[in-house]
Amino acid sequence: MRAKDTANHVYSSLRKEILALTIVPGQLMREQDICERFEASRTPVHVALERLCDAGLLEFVPYKGVRATLLKFSHIYQTILMRTILETKVLIDFSQQADPFALERCHHCLRNQEILLASDQFEPSAFYALDSALHQTWFDEAGFPLFWDAIQDFEVYYTRFRMLDIVEMHNFKEIIQEHAVLLSLLETQQYDQVEGVITYHLFGGIRRMRHILQSDLGSYFSDAQTIGSYLDRVLSFSRPDCLSE
Repeated sequence: MRAKDTANHVYSSLRKEILALTIVPGQLMREQDICERFEASRTPVHVALERLCDAGLLEFVPYKGVRATLLKFSHIYQTILMRTILETKVLIDFSQQADPFALERCHHCLRNQEILLASDQFEPSAFYALDSALHQTWFDEAGFPLFWDAIQDFEVYYTRFRMLDIVEMHNFKEIIQEHAVLLSLLETQQYDQVEGVITYHLFGGIRRMRHILQSDLGSYFSDAQTIGSYLDRVLSFSRPDCLSE
């Protein structure tokens, strides 16, 4: 394998593992161990690690190797808040212009989530992909694909946090139920309830992990001491009545 191909392989493999939390925030890795794992020389491995550092997913630690960057809770909270504002607009626009084919694609995503959950071959990363596919459909069909692309650019903190919720909590039925309610609201054009449901849904990861964010998972965050103040805000969001039916 050419050095460039080797560097790309190491980069894509480690990036996937970091985003899937196979490599957890703060985990330290020796460069020599990575070379041995991929049976590669130091030069292409170092190129791959530099790219991951440039992407904000790794950082070099002098005389020790590289470390997966810690999450920043303040950035995660602000990203979710920004997304609730954007996605409320996107969902309403989607509902107002969606054709039967677009709605069927949404139902198909939802059915695939249910099938995956019932499968003995369930993988968290597969559920994450189906979750993202449904939300992306809303953005694409409403004519806002750049908004979705911008959200994906927050992978350094937000993507890993979303995966953390899926890996740690396993509360997939709640997520699927909220998707189903959102889709029902869009089909019946009950726009006055959309903002409340999407806000409750997008902040769900923080709510579900509230008991372990500052304890078991505290070492994953560079600003763990601030989490408590954000939790108070998230827990003030009441569960919409339509989710209790």
